[in-house]
Amino acid sequence: MTEQTVLVCGGGIGGLAAALVLARQGHRVEVFEQSDAFREIGAGIQIGPNAFRMFEHLGLTGAIDHVAYYPGNLYMRDVRTGEVVTRLPVSATAQGTFGYPYGVIYRVDLHAALLEACAAQPSVGLYTRAKLEHFTQDANSVTVTLADGRRFQGAALIGADGLWSTVRQQIVADGAPRVSGHVAYRAVLPASEVPRHLFSPDVVLWGGEKTHLVHYPLRRGELFNLVAVFHSGLYEEGWNVFGDPHELHERFADAVGPVRELLGKIETWKMWVLCDREPVKEWSRGRVTLLGDAAHPMLQYLAQGACMAIEDAVVLGAALERSRGDFAGAFLEYQRVRYLRTARVQLTSRFYGDIYHASGVTRELRNRLFQSGTESAGFAGLKWLYEGVDPNSVFA
Repeated sequence: MTEQTVLVCGGGIGGLAAALVLARQGHRVEVFEQSDAFREIGAGIQIGPNAFRMFEHLGLTGAIDHVAYYPGNLYMRDVRTGEVVTRLPVSATAQGTFGYPYGVIYRVDLHAALLEACAAQPSVGLYTRAKLEHFTQDANSVTVTLADGRRFQGAALIGADGLWSTVRQQIVADGAPRVSGHVAYRAVLPASEVPRHLFSPDVVLWGGEKTHLVHYPLRRGELFNLVAVFHSGLYEEGWNVFGDPHELHERFADAVGPVRELLGKIETWKMWVLCDREPVKEWSRGRVTLLGDAAHPMLQYLAQGACMAIEDAVVLGAALERSRGDFAGAFLEYQRVRYLRTARVQLTSRFYGDIYHASGVTRELRNRLFQSGTESAGFAGLKWLYEGVDPNSVFA
């Protein structure tokens, strides 16, 4: 394949995954990150078997395994009573059913593994303080103009610039994202600072009325991740805003003792407002396409935002290999095989938020059904998701 330059807007997980795929196919890739450094903000994220399948394709299994943590079980407990709503033996089920594990990873560590792999590719250029202002395209190329006036030209542009994507607004033009009414407070502690009676080696979600808390170990068990979610009228863009501990503790005032005690161990919380967008069928225009949250932002209740971005990158690479240099055609094919799967994740994530935050009769029914063992809760109901995609046959 003749080397062509592909421009990538956004140096997060999706953008770096795309850069890695394209560089290994023989393209020159220029990645533009608006921050002053390539870094990831956030706490822990859960990684399903579908993403581990992609890590194998990317040659990152060893790097991810070095920093991941593999829980034995996923628990859901009622935040008011402490009762177990459901338990999934995740370590045995994931590997046995899908051939790949279920893990949790510090977002920073996942980003670092991708950044290291990209930095090892001579054909990847990494630019910081490079905020995209706008782009233009013609039949043969795309030109991006940065906020500082610099201009770059390439054969194609991939918008991986997240929820507030500048590239998206020139393609989809759907304005501000949809505010869910939920906010999330996150914190990461050294595992040694968590009292033994509060520490759990599993992923534990405490579901309550318009609230939930999830916690699990990170980085081979060295760290302990906590994320508390509740309904709030607050809205502030970004992922790195300090939260109000008073509001947090007020929302969890009726929680069982262990939950309130865990929340009390955290002195500083970072907050973000949970947003998504309505699914769209078209996110490509000519030589420009979107990827990850720029294409299909989703709420975190299925823990699939990063997983879908990585799947996007691999499938996009497969489309480009088939197209033999026809970027516009490849982008349409990539979009065609991705939009329904990602839309299903977007909408199912909203639904799972309702399950976690159920109140009244809905809460009682949820607990009764899940505890009965007769419902397809968890992995059984998400077979379509965790089976993942095969880049070798996705276009068959």
